[in-house]
Amino acid sequence: MAADLRARVQAILAEQAMVDAADVTDDQSPADLGIDSMGVVEVIFAIEEAFDIQVPFNANEPGASGFDIASVGAIAAAVERLVAEQHG
Repeated sequence: MAADLRARVQAILAEQAMVDAADVTDDQSPADLGIDSMGVVEVIFAIEEAFDIQVPFNANEPGASGFDIASVGAIAAAVERLVAEQHG
């Protein structure tokens, strides 16, 4: 599940960045991919829809929300945690 989830998150980010998903790595930030703050909001909406989860409202403040958007790997880990919490 984790590898599939990570691949889906990478695909969502790649689509927003208009790059090939194979070029997206865990250590890249959204900014590294050319995704601006508005694009991050679109990514979050796409993630919520793809995984049927609710991302905390203050996702742009990872210290307050627990949803870290600092890197692709951090986003995938946060999505994995929310999926487990919200879908048991």
